[in-house]
Amino acid sequence: MATPFEAALFDFGGTLYSYRNKGLGLREVLGALLGKLGAQAEPDRVRDAFRAASQDAYAAHLEHDYYLHRDLFEDTYRRFAVAITGEEPSADLLRWCHVSQCERVIANFELREDCLSTLRALREAGLHVAIVSNIDDDYLVPMIERARLHEHLDAWTSSEEARSCKPHEKIFHAALEKAGCRPEQALFVGDALEADVAGANPLGMTTVYLRADGLPEAPLDGPQPRHTVDRLSDVLPVAGLPRDR
Repeated sequence: MATPFEAALFDFGGTLYSYRNKGLGLREVLGALLGKLGAQAEPDRVRDAFRAASQDAYAAHLEHDYYLHRDLFEDTYRRFAVAITGEEPSADLLRWCHVSQCERVIANFELREDCLSTLRALREAGLHVAIVSNIDDDYLVPMIERARLHEHLDAWTSSEEARSCKPHEKIFHAALEKAGCRPEQALFVGDALEADVAGANPLGMTTVYLRADGLPEAPLDGPQPRHTVDRLSDVLPVAGLPRDR
């Protein structure tokens, strides 16, 4: 069946795989960090402190078109440690946090059940299929290898490689150059309205918002996707292909 698109570009975290099981690994890292700090805290305080640290670190890094995510993650753990102990942690301890988090994510992530079948159907229809991810290479490359995603992709672009983080346009242009197509010939699928939809819309790409894992509908006062789907396989009809192949 003919499709009007030449490329299907996907966000990675929260899109091709779910964040639903990330809590266990994070709790392990935070528990070990508290031990290294010689600190104790009630679970509710740990949760609230880490949530606030994550939000504050992310807001600070969003001021830049490009940043390394290892710096974002280390800043999050730094803010968390200060909130719990009132003292600045060492650089070595922050590096340990980043490495420990990275190891657990790589070991524990699971692709969505319809991920590989969806990617396969798109490639069989002749589309260039790729990942465009706001993550560093020390995460992305081992995760692709562990899931054998390289067998189902034509390319992948990390924010570290592009030196640009979504929604900044440079990372999208880097991925489109690999695809060899114009923005209007590409689908962009992601779960983050402010990064994926807000970044791809102005370029003229057809945006698809994956509203999975309890995510809300796109608010009317925010970025508006061209399509909203609840499952990855729902991308196939958007691309002009049958759902079940």
